Amino acid sequence: MSIYSIKHALIYTADAQFNCYYDGTILFDEQQILAVGPSAEIVVPDDAISINAQGRLAILPGLVDVHSHSSLLKGYTENAQLMDWLPEYQREHQALTQDDAYYACLISYLEALKGGTTTVMDMYRFLHRGAEAAAELGLRVNLVPYAADNPDKTFFETLETTAALIESHHNTQNGRIKTWVGLEHITYCSESMFRQARDLADTYGVSIHTHTSEQQEEVAIVKQLFGDRPVHKFNDWGILKPGSVLAHCVWLDDDEIAVLQQTGTGIAHCPISNMKLASGAAPLDKFMQADITIGLGSDGAICNNSLSMFECMKYASLLQKVTRLDATAVSAEQALRMATIEGAKLLGLDTNIGSLEVGKQADLIAIDCWQPHLLPVARAEGHDPVLWNLVFAARASDVKHVWVQGQQLIENGLSTRVDEAALMTEVHNHTMNFLQRRKSISPVPMV
Repeated sequence: MSIYSIKHALIYTADAQFNCYYDGTILFDEQQILAVGPSAEIVVPDDAISINAQGRLAILPGLVDVHSHSSLLKGYTENAQLMDWLPEYQREHQALTQDDAYYACLISYLEALKGGTTTVMDMYRFLHRGAEAAAELGLRVNLVPYAADNPDKTFFETLETTAALIESHHNTQNGRIKTWVGLEHITYCSESMFRQARDLADTYGVSIHTHTSEQQEEVAIVKQLFGDRPVHKFNDWGILKPGSVLAHCVWLDDDEIAVLQQTGTGIAHCPISNMKLASGAAPLDKFMQADITIGLGSDGAICNNSLSMFECMKYASLLQKVTRLDATAVSAEQALRMATIEGAKLLGLDTNIGSLEVGKQADLIAIDCWQPHLLPVARAEGHDPVLWNLVFAARASDVKHVWVQGQQLIENGLSTRVDEAALMTEVHNHTMNFLQRRKSISPVPMV
């Protein structure tokens, strides 16, 4: 088995102590990280396959996107708030075929991977085809089928198709593919379905994921329909527990936050889509005070136009600063943690990935810092500008190399697994066909 090394790099481990090595070396193979630390202390074997970073590459754990929706479409559902946006977006699902889903996952996962995202929680449909796309590209995915039983929403998955996906794909591809139980929205699913979802998750030992409290109007509708706020209904129906993840949570009250704390439920925070859909700013300070695990999600290109976790880190911080009028809110370190080790913890993967530590699997990325918008690469006066610039100035296109389980999937910015030019032509042609088929589809109201 080959040993790989990256020498003389700026390494941000995201471990418990947030150890940083400004002239660091990391050794790894396809099983684990073998060593990480100051270059002067790491002995690199003569036969190692080595990269000399020359102080110009920053090495981070692979980024973790804890809430995404694959899609063929960007820019087709714009200038709308959530309650108007959702029916228009769902025309995609009304027209979707298995081949559409495959191409949507393939192009979405490629964009994510090229931007340094090595793990994606994807809530979508026909996700056995998503598993094919992930296997082709080599990244990690947590597959979460949209499921609903509202008779007006028959274009989503069912708990039966979810169970079949768990049986066929959970823990496949050397553990890189996981499958969860997913519920689309409280107004799309019956109480019985929520309780059956809980039982299904318990039977297979997997976790549960759903959306909630993204917009004030949404919460008002739930209170009108169910007589209570969403988190309390989820708790009544038994889906809140350690490992469960709720996306958004912008409009939780203090009692709901206390319920998440008591049940060990985590939160997928999606700052960019919350801004774009005019949903509001989630109270991260209250979540943090309650010791709730928080990861960052792109929410998919359909309501973000980008899958960049660098943008998610930046806006997670800036949104809190401007809404709380507190320039100290969400530091660069906190933002990076949410995009790495906290995201891994949220998905139950933190014993294997999320930080650069000996014994963990080698999911890591190399960012090219030697370019105008990331200079200077120098510490002075007690400051570390590299960390702050990685969070506030770096772009997805700055990612030079990506490894997952010690296998290099991106080299010099390009996939090592697929012909990107041919793939993009194929996806584009398929998307044109899809748009023709979607033309006759009318939106179904949310409620």
